[in-house]
Parts: sequence; C-alpha cells; structure tokens
Amino acid sequence: MKIALIILIAVVILIILWVISTYNKLVTLRNRFKNAFAQVDVQLKRRYDLIPNLVESAKAYLKHERETLEAVIAARNQAFSAASRASSNPADPNAMRELNSAETALTGALGRLLVTVERYPDLKANQTIMQLMEELTSTENRVAFARQAFNDAVMLYNTAREKFPGVIIANSFGFKEATLFEVKSEAEREAPRVSF
Repeated sequence: MKIALIILIAVVILIILWVISTYNKLVTLRNRFKNAFAQVDVQLKRRYDLIPNLVESAKAYLKHERETLEAVIAARNQAFSAASRASSNPADPNAMRELNSAETALTGALGRLLVTVERYPDLKANQTIMQLMEELTSTENRVAFARQAFNDAVMLYNTAREKFPGVIIANSFGFKEATLFEVKSEAEREAPRVSF
C-alpha cells in the first residue's frame, strides 16, 4: 500500500512538473514572438518617420502630383495606426490582419511615389531626396529581416502550442494562436527599387 501511494505521489509530481515545464515553455515562446514584433515595430516606426520627410522634400518638385503625395501620407498614417494597435498586442489576429492590409496599401503608395520620382530628373538629382530614398531602402530591408524573425518566432510558438500533449496545456491556460506578419501582395515582397 505504501509503495502504491509513493508511486501515485511520484506520478502526480511528474505530471505537475510536466505542466509547469510546458507552461513555462509556452510563456517563453510567446514572449519571444512579442519581442520579435517589438523589433518589427521599431523598424516600421523608422519607416513611418522617413516618409513625411521624403514627401516634404519632394513637394516643391511634385506640385502636379499632389494626389500621389497625399495618398502616401494617408497610407502612412493608416499603417502607423495599425502598427500601434498591433504593437499593443501582437497576438491579436485582427490587429495583425489590419496591419498587413495597411502595410500593403502603404507599399503600393510608396511604389507610385517612386515611379513619380523617376519621371522628374531634377528630383532624382536632389541630394536630400537621394539620401532619404537610400535610407528608405535600407529601412525596408530592416523591416523585411525583422518581419522574418517575427514570423520565425510565431512559427515556433504556434508549433509548440499545437503539438500534443502541449496543446492540452495551451488550451487550458488560454494560449491563443499567433498570426504571422504575412505579405499580401507581390509588390510588397520586394523592397522599393531606387535608381538614380
């Protein structure tokens, strides 16, 4: 009887240790993908800060392209708002979908601005515009790397929460599936090409 009780206590202790270990692993992975999103957020904010400077510098040359400039600023503001909501909870699938959509719109607007810049030789030769465009291209690359790191962290988290028997702990303690920061359009799959 004593041996059976000792075995039962040992099994219960092992189960408790397994639950604690699995829970802690899920918390670690969730925090890792939230940190990865914070890195994406830093790069997106850098990008959002560059865009008004680029538009302001181009205004004098692009008097007839007011719609393009306004579209870029509107898309930037929408993406900035979506990024702010997503940064408060990167696990929220609605916030991530909104961010994906806003980033797709911003990339399209920036693409139209780049095409417009190509049509104005004086603008292409402007040193400030050239520096801003180079910095924007660099930032786009940083965003892509940060997005990849975020998606990798989300994949690890989602895999851990979906695997058996971890799924039992994940569902019991409310670990929801995280949403990837996906590219929705072919145009966004590439960093803007700048040629002067």
